[in-house]
Amino acid sequence: MQQGALGAWFIEGLGPLEVRGECRVGRLLMTHGAGAGQDSTFLQRLRDDLAEAGVQTLAIEFTYLRRMRQEGRRRPPPRIDRLIEELSRWCDSVSHPGLVPLWLGGKSLGGRVASLLAARGAGVAGLVLCGYPFHPPRQPDRLRLGHWHELPCPTLVVQGSRDPFGTRDEVAGYALPEVTEVHWLEDGDHDWMPRRATRREQRELIREAATRIAAFMVEHAASPQ
Repeated sequence: MQQGALGAWFIEGLGPLEVRGECRVGRLLMTHGAGAGQDSTFLQRLRDDLAEAGVQTLAIEFTYLRRMRQEGRRRPPPRIDRLIEELSRWCDSVSHPGLVPLWLGGKSLGGRVASLLAARGAGVAGLVLCGYPFHPPRQPDRLRLGHWHELPCPTLVVQGSRDPFGTRDEVAGYALPEVTEVHWLEDGDHDWMPRRATRREQRELIREAATRIAAFMVEHAASPQ
């Protein structure tokens, strides 16, 4: 597909793709969390704010999520290796010589899949991990960081400070690689929802996140492939 081709597309053998925003800063292939797709309020708002900040987003949904929609019932994600393979095929489909180098990212599970693919040498420009699942809730010893020492590219983690998948205090104790930056959204949970007492709103934290993501991509901009 050509850069700047905005709108909804169907990629043969892969599925639907929605491209939003002009590519003034960069291109970001966005994945979703385990139980909610690209139509979630969280991802819709984030993609809108990224578009405003100059980041073009390419939104995909994994096959299991599309099947879940068709059947009208929840189903667990498949083994992580299947998702990595599927994301790899998407990367091959939307990465071409002459286009602005592709960044990978996503929400929770999707961000984990993106990081695993990057660690395997996918050749992406960088990573944007929104609400990274450092460990399952209430299981802080089951860390999902084994591949992080192999991350070859700039990696931005945008995390709510109260995220049960990795709080600020917990993450402070991790030995993250030098390519990593963590941007904390004050009082946000896994969906970047602050407590009412703070008098802040999720919308505000999403906008803050989009601004930092765009700035990070500018700071680590690469020349076209």
